[in-house]
Amino acid sequence: MNSILRFIPRNIPRLVSRAYATTIQEAAEPTPTPCASFYCHKTTALRRMLTSDKLEFLMEAHNGLSAKIVEEAGFCGIWASGLSMSAQLGVRDHNEASWTQVLEILEFMSDASDRPILVDADTGYGNFNNARRLVRKLEDRGIAGVCMEDKTFPKTNSLLEGVKQPLADPEEFALKIKACKEAQRDPDFSVVARVEAFIAGYGLEEALKRADQYHKAGADAILMHSKRSDHSEIEAFVTNWSNQSPVVIVPTKYYKTPTEQFRKWGISTVIWANHNLRSCITAMQNVCKTIKEEESLVNVESKVAPVKEVFRLQNEDQLLKDEEKFLPN
Repeated sequence: MNSILRFIPRNIPRLVSRAYATTIQEAAEPTPTPCASFYCHKTTALRRMLTSDKLEFLMEAHNGLSAKIVEEAGFCGIWASGLSMSAQLGVRDHNEASWTQVLEILEFMSDASDRPILVDADTGYGNFNNARRLVRKLEDRGIAGVCMEDKTFPKTNSLLEGVKQPLADPEEFALKIKACKEAQRDPDFSVVARVEAFIAGYGLEEALKRADQYHKAGADAILMHSKRSDHSEIEAFVTNWSNQSPVVIVPTKYYKTPTEQFRKWGISTVIWANHNLRSCITAMQNVCKTIKEEESLVNVESKVAPVKEVFRLQNEDQLLKDEEKFLPN
């Protein structure tokens, strides 16, 4: 028993899903999704998603509120996007936000949602020592897994055009993966290796070589990235990879590829990587423009969430119940 307990982080309440949570009122309730996180630790839930024999999906979130919205929509897992977290802080996706600032955001996200979170941790914020320390801090906050990319620090966003995308030495990055796997306390915590060979302009051979090194170093899955508008690079990789380990993809640029195609290829997990952030930007720009031009709220109020919906998402009703229980009359 002691050998099992030592793997359980101190913050066990965060990791165990609230399977019998209060029914959400006043919102359109989605069709219930049989998520693994209903029945197990968040780390175990993510690991089951990565190794599932059916296609799984992670939806982007960037703060506590968006994490709760993702959960209520029925998604079984959350992608904590580095681009989105930095953008909502108003800084560039070049590691301008410190890793401790990112940890603070993640703590709010983990507290707000029962769903397992896979964190976009860029390059791990340094070498193997920084990366393995990060893993311990993520575990402390109930985060289910980390994804690190094989580029140099500070990173450059993969979708930027006309900029250099320098890659890390593959042997060094493989050892970073190994260090992270040895540092984790929970055996189900997942480390996903993100291969940027295609992003940096290399071909299939380099992508396969790097993926193989990271897989052998202990990576629980390979995220193969591509910024082509067609799926040719991804299809070539999965065909030659032959399902050696779970493959995660991010079809932001090749979004026209039918999802059924991903199922045929045997893809493990699809990440919808930044659409909550981008939809927020569009909505706020439109609302600000209307209010500025009309100097009135008349044509805006019916198009935005009522204040009571904000209170519901903040779980205000639970606080009122707790005040009745714990405050003297």
